[in-house]
Amino acid sequence: MIALKTFQESLSEFSERFDDLAERYDHTINNCSELEILIDDYSKFITNERNEEAWEQLELQESSDLNQLVMDLRKKSALCVAIMEKYRALKLQDGNAEIADYFKNIESCIEEEFGSFQITSESKVLLVGSGSFPMTPLLIAKRTGAEVVGIDIDDEAIKLGRNVVKRLGSGLNIRLEKISVEDLDFTKDVTHIIFSSTVESKYDILDQLYALTNENVVVAMRYGNRLKSLFNYPLREVDEQRWKLVENIIRPDHVFDIALYKKV
Repeated sequence: MIALKTFQESLSEFSERFDDLAERYDHTINNCSELEILIDDYSKFITNERNEEAWEQLELQESSDLNQLVMDLRKKSALCVAIMEKYRALKLQDGNAEIADYFKNIESCIEEEFGSFQITSESKVLLVGSGSFPMTPLLIAKRTGAEVVGIDIDDEAIKLGRNVVKRLGSGLNIRLEKISVEDLDFTKDVTHIIFSSTVESKYDILDQLYALTNENVVVAMRYGNRLKSLFNYPLREVDEQRWKLVENIIRPDHVFDIALYKKV
């Protein structure tokens, strides 16, 4: 077990490094390697079983400073993941398609994303929080032939994401939009919805989606509890009159877990 003091010092160090590298993003690939190393180190930190006991001790402490540090780390790491996706998209434009360990970790989960609720060529998939390097839409569309729509609130992410799809997904039925779920003409026909684990408002959007979607829709909510909540927004209770948790896919070696919901 790692000592609690050492654990807290590691959190503070990660926080400072995230701040530094986020500030240095200049819409070029400068500082890309440093950020990839940091994200990979952080991914290994939150999936390291040796840190679990220190996290449990930390949770027992009623410290506003520590709680703030945890919330800050969640926001900062989410921001830096978004920046790292931009770096990867920019590198692809320059002909470099290397995949960092973090991305390999994400990609390895897609096969099991919906458990028994399989995606087929007839499926219509919505990804909330598609980012600048839309791996999930590309892999789903390539492997299944399904129609996939990704939405994001970041103009630069949409622009870079479309460039990535054009280069890697020519001919695939993928669309990326900066649009809200209530304004998307696709929503009523969606069969599968995936929420990125770093979308802070994902449960608020899920509540909106109840009235906008058909009765057979399946929702995969990527999330992180306990130690993984340092890197992901955690699971929340849902309105039991609307949504039912039908499966919880726990993945110890991965950066997030997956909760599957269906309408009641």
